[in-house]
Amino acid sequence: MSKAVYQLEPLTCPSCIKKIETTLNKTAGIESAKVMFNSSKVKTEFDETAIEASKIQETIQKLGYPVLSAKIS
Repeated sequence: MSKAVYQLEPLTCPSCIKKIETTLNKTAGIESAKVMFNSSKVKTEFDETAIEASKIQETIQKLGYPVLSAKIS
């Protein structure tokens, strides 16, 4: 299991959090996704054999939230 943290532009509403979390948590290969509203970070835990970190970033960006940086561990 791998972990990744994505830094987003500042989030402005609770519905943004729900939209990101719901989409990512329904995505195959992602074990968990949690949005930290105060820091505008998305913390994920995923199976690297099922999904690449870049695909997670792409998914977030397709929702309309630019990813400023990503840290994968």
